[in-house]
Amino acid sequence: MKKSLVALALMGAFSGAYAQSSVTIYGTLDAGVSRRTDTDVTAVGKRDNNKLGFRGVEDLGSGLKALFQLEIRYEPDTGVIESTTRPLFQGQSRVGLQGDFGTIRLGRGLTAFQETSTAYEPWSGMPAVAGYQTDLQVAGYTSDPLSAPGNSANRFSNAVFYNTPVIGGIFQLNVTVAAKEANGNAAIVGRGTAAAPQFTANYVPQVAPYSLSATVGQGPYSIYAAYERNAVETKLWSIGGSFKPIPALKLMASYQRQDQDNSVLINPITKAWLVGANYNIGAGMIRAGVGRKTPDNFLNSPAIAKTKQFSVGYDYNLSARTYLYVDAARKKITPAATFNYYSLGIHHNF
Repeated sequence: MKKSLVALALMGAFSGAYAQSSVTIYGTLDAGVSRRTDTDVTAVGKRDNNKLGFRGVEDLGSGLKALFQLEIRYEPDTGVIESTTRPLFQGQSRVGLQGDFGTIRLGRGLTAFQETSTAYEPWSGMPAVAGYQTDLQVAGYTSDPLSAPGNSANRFSNAVFYNTPVIGGIFQLNVTVAAKEANGNAAIVGRGTAAAPQFTANYVPQVAPYSLSATVGQGPYSIYAAYERNAVETKLWSIGGSFKPIPALKLMASYQRQDQDNSVLINPITKAWLVGANYNIGAGMIRAGVGRKTPDNFLNSPAIAKTKQFSVGYDYNLSARTYLYVDAARKKITPAATFNYYSLGIHHNF
């Protein structure tokens, strides 16, 4: 009888503890058939990143919560981890606290600029060839140039992430600061030479990379402004906005300027813009956009590539978690190449 009472008491204690916390397993499976006319290759690819994630929240009382999130990336056609040189938790690995002061986390994740800007891009930041975020919306910029070869370009490792609460229901500030730590980069020539590169292998940054973004949203309007400086002291400025004239239609635009003066001898400035729209109709959504990326002094240096892109896409929702999609894009990279891209696939969230 006493053993039973003890067991019941222990069960009650543990159930009370579990009631204060939760862990969610989530993920994405995205696969499609795509073709690029410049390569004449039809392949199984993806529109979105495929991921397996673990997200947890623990209520610590008095409005304070502990948070963690781990996210693995993998390739849908082979099942292997996304790029063998990337970390296991490529998507993110962060732990932190949330309260009246906002949210603070430590680890690896999207920078403040990279995370904010995806809301102002017609493919929502997905790395589809038809999308804009991984090239034009960042003006060819990389947040993490001193990571191992093949690593993603839009995250900070060894970083602190802070988001204020949404102040007055309309304003939020986001800050990311990375440590001055070596992260396994290959040598980068930059302003040096092959024999004496500007940034040696496994280089320790001389400045702490950081990223800032601010958003203001009220009713159908939303705007953002962002500034970021990476570990090789490349700087990026970006502004953008969106407007919903009717609930089914979202119009968006952004402009960005990259300054590589610290590491590039000629044409250090690159400017880019894009205009896009999402339109919900019935069980589907139409995506469309047009944009351009132009290095400075392009007319005097035609060997430096200028990019123009026009894309359209359509999603058809089979359920709240699954949709079919089709994308088409025309990309002109002057003077290198012009190609058309087509993709048809399925996207499932779990």
